[in-house]
Amino acid sequence: MRIGHGLDVHRVSDDPSRSLWLGLVEILDAPGLVGHSDADVATHALCDALLGAANLGDLGRHFPDTDPQFEGSSSRRLLEETVALVRATGLRTISADLTIIAERPKLSSYMSRMSDELSAVVGALVTVKATTAEGLGALGRVEGIGASAVALLEDLS
Repeated sequence: MRIGHGLDVHRVSDDPSRSLWLGLVEILDAPGLVGHSDADVATHALCDALLGAANLGDLGRHFPDTDPQFEGSSSRRLLEETVALVRATGLRTISADLTIIAERPKLSSYMSRMSDELSAVVGALVTVKATTAEGLGALGRVEGIGASAVALLEDLS
């Protein structure tokens, strides 16, 4: 068994045309996040957890923000490619746990759908939770959104 941890934070965008994506779900009526891709912090944290458990580095190593081919990319694509990389090493995801840290928007009505979408791509249960920063720091001032994830993988070899 192998365990990996991922963490990601993105700043809230001033661009009203940016959509907010979290856990492969579009969150309506909320400002988007700044990023080279769609800036889905939840999915990025999950990718990093999977890559870490597989000893494959991090998201930036495989999908650098300096590479134009990933500009505006869907995080679904990044997660699909991450899952393929992990499987190619002979590992299988057992489960993952994801926590989104955001004062706003309120996410309770989206979390079940996020879990369903992420689980379908990963091929294992991905639980999704949300919490606030209790008004503390940049996340508490709604300057950004963060996420933390843990993934458990099994070596099939």
